[in-house]
Amino acid sequence: MTPPLTPPPDPNPRAPRLRCPPGSVDCQIHLFGPATEYPFDPGSKYVSEDRLPEESIRIQDTLGLDHAVIVSGGGYGMDTRHLCDTLQRFPDRFRGVALLPGDTQPAEMERLHGLGVRGTRFVSPRHGTHLPQISERVAAMAADLGWVIQFYPGQGELESFADRLLDLPGQIVLDHFAAIPAAGGTEQAAFTTLLRMLDTGRVWVRVSGPMRCTKEDFPYPSVTPIAKALVAHAPERLVWGSDWPHVNMAGRVMPNDGDLLDLLLEWVPDEAVRNRILSDQARELYDFPAPASR
Repeated sequence: MTPPLTPPPDPNPRAPRLRCPPGSVDCQIHLFGPATEYPFDPGSKYVSEDRLPEESIRIQDTLGLDHAVIVSGGGYGMDTRHLCDTLQRFPDRFRGVALLPGDTQPAEMERLHGLGVRGTRFVSPRHGTHLPQISERVAAMAADLGWVIQFYPGQGELESFADRLLDLPGQIVLDHFAAIPAAGGTEQAAFTTLLRMLDTGRVWVRVSGPMRCTKEDFPYPSVTPIAKALVAHAPERLVWGSDWPHVNMAGRVMPNDGDLLDLLLEWVPDEAVRNRILSDQARELYDFPAPASR
């Protein structure tokens, strides 16, 4: 059975009201294609039209961003060819996060590092068995290279994985608000667990993908209290990502990327804190160079 074609993103991002500081980073995008060269994994839950790096760079320029982190799309499973080829073509613009099998060898990790990979991603089984589950072995090799370990739980699953994640070495980045169900608010047990994890000083949260935490449409109002509580609790452990091109949004209103970036004006009203989230913290976490002055 052919998986569904994911709807396209809004092709005309609005220029945001927010002015990004130099060196700003979109800490999660996905790229796809050309389809003739990079087939989708048979286990993928979706297929996508081509979303090429040149299109992403155009959008970054519109939003005022200087860099982006390519998280190898789940559509490609654990095949890193597309990620590697893109990093080789655009070494100054992108860093990468790879989906790696548990038997990946140290020499391959070193090769990926040389290309600009700075993280590996694990997911909960709910996101697909063709994607990598938590591997202590891979995590140890990643930590030795200074990579981040990203984890995407299923919605409401954080408590089930928290202790195992904290037993891993290195820096942990939780995707999309750690998939906290926004309707539960800041008093739910999952949010308390998230704060406990942040308090270790080794865990980061990517304030991205609000549509992954709620069925609401933009501006995803139930996510706002969670975002503000995270900013109040641990602003030094937050980064931002657009999640462009917003796969698996069938039947929902596709957001405009300028509007998504402007959510930070409400979530993080302090400009100095917002600038650290967008630039300083993101560049340090993913090993981007210091920005040139604009």
